[in-house]
Amino acid sequence: MKKLFIAFCLSLGVSLGGAQAQNWDSSEEVFQEIEALKAQIVAPEFRDVEYAVTDFGAVGDGVTLNTEAINKAIETCSAEGGGKVVVKKGIFLTGALFLKSGVNLHLEEGSVLLFSRDTDDYPIVFTRWEGMECMNYSPLIYAYEQKNIAITGSGTLDGNADNDNWWFWSGKDRFGYTKERPGVQKPARDKLHEMMAARVPVKERVFGDGHYLRPNFIQPYKSKNIWIQGVTMTNSPMWNINPVLCENVIVEDVKIDSHGPNNDGCNPEASKNVWIKGCYFDTGDDCIAIKSGRDQDGRDIGVPAENIIIENSIMKDGHGGVVIGSEIAGGAKNVYALNNIMDSPHLDRALRIKTSSSRGGVIENVFMYNTKIGRYKEAAIRFNMFYENPGKHVPTIRNVWVENMEVQGGGKYAVLSEVYESSPVDGLVLKNCVIDGVEIPYKVDHLKNVKLENVLINGKRIDAFSN
Repeated sequence: MKKLFIAFCLSLGVSLGGAQAQNWDSSEEVFQEIEALKAQIVAPEFRDVEYAVTDFGAVGDGVTLNTEAINKAIETCSAEGGGKVVVKKGIFLTGALFLKSGVNLHLEEGSVLLFSRDTDDYPIVFTRWEGMECMNYSPLIYAYEQKNIAITGSGTLDGNADNDNWWFWSGKDRFGYTKERPGVQKPARDKLHEMMAARVPVKERVFGDGHYLRPNFIQPYKSKNIWIQGVTMTNSPMWNINPVLCENVIVEDVKIDSHGPNNDGCNPEASKNVWIKGCYFDTGDDCIAIKSGRDQDGRDIGVPAENIIIENSIMKDGHGGVVIGSEIAGGAKNVYALNNIMDSPHLDRALRIKTSSSRGGVIENVFMYNTKIGRYKEAAIRFNMFYENPGKHVPTIRNVWVENMEVQGGGKYAVLSEVYESSPVDGLVLKNCVIDGVEIPYKVDHLKNVKLENVLINGKRIDAFSN
């Protein structure tokens, strides 16, 4: 009966989290929620008709600019009822691509979409940049208010960014901050913060040339029924996959190998019913970062990230494996990470929840199960409410359940928390966790309603945290 009730709630669009944390009694209870959620997330289907981009004048010589030809194929396919827009073997140079309803952009084996380094090839569109709404360069692949869209195949999406193109705008390259070329994006970034705080209308928050705010790679915006499958992504200017205010999203068997600054792997933002599975992440920032908007924009829009499944994926380099935040002012709920593998001396953390009192919001119902971890730098589990400058919106973190975590390589801490005394992490469960090779078992401050069951750190049973 309980399983049927959960499925019924999901069919009505009712949040599993409700107004308060779930306070799960067992992992079996959570698996029922997950199975009911999976039944709601279905890949879109497409008309069995192909549109080869070469039939629209595209040339795969790595030199000819094919933006117009590829977008024409997409527009024609959508107008005629949808189907598959096919990129055949070759290197196709292009600017911004705009996905339309009913279109599956399919990259055949040996195909490469190589994106232009010329800012003129990226028109100004309505977008989000680090969780703030603005008018800025189009993402490399963009969709706005579309449905039933996909990017599939075994080809490569190459963002064509490097230390001399896009990345240095941030003041960093793939190795960190550069003294020779300080970041040129900071004035615009600060200005966008000011505009957001003053609630300047988005149509007046115009950036682009001369402002140096890098575009994201793939950003579906206010779209529904999205499938990204099989492709390899590399050299993104900034975030790789960033669905914003979307619903029913599948990211499947995608390989992301992109080590530039802020090269997050997959960032579902204020999106609902998202399933990330079988992917590989080797990134210059967080492998997966769940977001819901920064500060005023996140709170004013008020849409959480919710019902997100992350499973059977491999995570290598990155600031964090599964991360919630930091642009999380709209909150997050019902995040399930299952059967993932994390291992790299350049991976900072496994599970990371980062926020601040400039954000606010509620983060609740986080379930991590059967995670295999090798090496990492800082902490296997990390809570931080002081990620950026403080404000007047103290966040809430509650109901975090970690079960069957196995750490063999280790890092500095098993568990690390820095949170407000007035807002302790409420309801932390660690069950059947074996964490070896850490320098310091834990460093925690304000945790409430903690349950430790069969937790071994460096071979020693831990039944409670002592400050």
